[in-house]
Amino acid sequence: MSGDLRVRILESADYLRKAGVTDPEIGIVLGSGLNDYADRIEGAIEIPYSEIPNFHAGSVQGHRGSLVYGEHLGRKVLILAGRFHYYESGDMQVTAFPARVLVELGIRRLIITNAAGCINTDFHAGQLMVISDHINLSGANPLIGENLDEYGPRFPDMTYTYNRELREKLIAKAREIGIDPAEGIYAMMSGPAFETPAEIRFAGIIGADAVGMSSVPEALIANHAGREIIGISLLTNMAAGILDQPLTAEEVNEAAAGAKSDFCRLLDLAISL
Repeated sequence: MSGDLRVRILESADYLRKAGVTDPEIGIVLGSGLNDYADRIEGAIEIPYSEIPNFHAGSVQGHRGSLVYGEHLGRKVLILAGRFHYYESGDMQVTAFPARVLVELGIRRLIITNAAGCINTDFHAGQLMVISDHINLSGANPLIGENLDEYGPRFPDMTYTYNRELREKLIAKAREIGIDPAEGIYAMMSGPAFETPAEIRFAGIIGADAVGMSSVPEALIANHAGREIIGISLLTNMAAGILDQPLTAEEVNEAAAGAKSDFCRLLDLAISL
């Protein structure tokens, strides 16, 4: 099984190299409603996921479903404009596969973004949160199965998953330009149902500041391979039960549109560190 996975990773990476994706430095995963950032890439090569061997094209509104490669801020940047969520297939290997390909292509840093519900009442909807750690409540892990020794150890340490030095620099530089991001812990649920108020209370008790349905699979793969990781959540709404009102996917995309300017500036800083 692991041999088959390795073959598929190499097949996808080889296709992308032949398409002009060479020596990327920074990988970026763009979450719900945040895909327009890919338009900033100069001289971009854009390849729909449907054309890349072994990639799956997600069906969630607000996800572009393409890979974008080019230069930005003097760096070679490779963007996953949209992701294939765990809840779309129930297969964590499918969800994590694009991140595995980015590792194979040689990125040294992965910037993971998402839209998340806000649990911590000291934070507010529309705020950006730099992820300090995560809690995996999805019930799955892409590293389950035979280990791919070419990329990392059987039992990877998770103590410093989200690079502390980069995180501190990012927050400091953000404040210099008038952005005041929160810093907190992200919890991943499997979805696709939004969390119940009881689940949100539980997540808050065990230390989560925000909750979503993504990002942890990519972080696990990049950490396994020893890559630098920066995580950024856009807190699009207060999570279920925090306010006495229902949640909708449209609310997530509307909040992303409203925070687009600050999100783009913070992502620029993350690339430049």
